[in-house]
Amino acid sequence: MKVFSLAMVTLLLMSLWTGSQGISFRSPSSRCCYKNMFYWKKIPVTFIRSYRKTPSHCSYKAVHVELLKGKKYCVDPEQAWFQQYLQEKESPRTST
Repeated sequence: MKVFSLAMVTLLLMSLWTGSQGISFRSPSSRCCYKNMFYWKKIPVTFIRSYRKTPSHCSYKAVHVELLKGKKYCVDPEQAWFQQYLQEKESPRTST
């Protein structure tokens, strides 16, 4: 019984510690962006391979932008250049 109690207390303390350290057991693709991680310069749209919104549980609303060469940046989705990129991407292509 003592071993079981010790194991349970250890697991409880580990879960509290990982929570306080910001370590997550969620998938690595669900990472949040923090204030000091944002890239504030305009990224040329021809360099963008893909983008993904951060999960709703994150403190800051952000988008992970992956470039053609594999670099990834956190971007504020409210930036004018990113909004324009989204509009161009979502607008239907018309043939002439």
